[in-house]
Amino acid sequence: MKDHYSMFAAYNRWANEILYDASSKLTDQQRREERGAFFGSIHATLNHILVGDTIWMNRFRSLATEIQSLDAILQEEFNALLEARQQMDGEIIDYVSGLNDEDFTANFTYRTIVNPANITQPLSPALAHFFNHQTHHRGQLHCLLTQIAGDAPSLDLLYYLRERDANE
Repeated sequence: MKDHYSMFAAYNRWANEILYDASSKLTDQQRREERGAFFGSIHATLNHILVGDTIWMNRFRSLATEIQSLDAILQEEFNALLEARQQMDGEIIDYVSGLNDEDFTANFTYRTIVNPANITQPLSPALAHFFNHQTHHRGQLHCLLTQIAGDAPSLDLLYYLRERDANE
């Protein structure tokens, strides 16, 4: 199971690098323009993915979070957002690499934000949600980038695996 989640952690970093590279080619105005996505703009959606990752990583590590809203803007400037994203991707990889087989079936408890409640569940399904959440919102970003630029890079897991295997 650890190999499975390690693959997703590495894929997450790879996909984020591609999306941030594509986003960096846009103007700040293009990134911030309201486009009808769930979180509105590319900038706000990039922030939301970081918000979600920060909340979940704090939960996984039994740390408190000061984030009180899923639409919080953690970084106003794109370069700061990129740096925070890169740091978080490293933390995700380090966290997953530190897990052992027992950790995946062990329960952990956290408090939800939207409808505050204490939840206890096994780690593995929460990790599955964590990585699926990222993919879901990257799909929205892919659509937004396509609307603006007419094209967006492929983020398929299979492309990541082929690239990884070619480099090994």
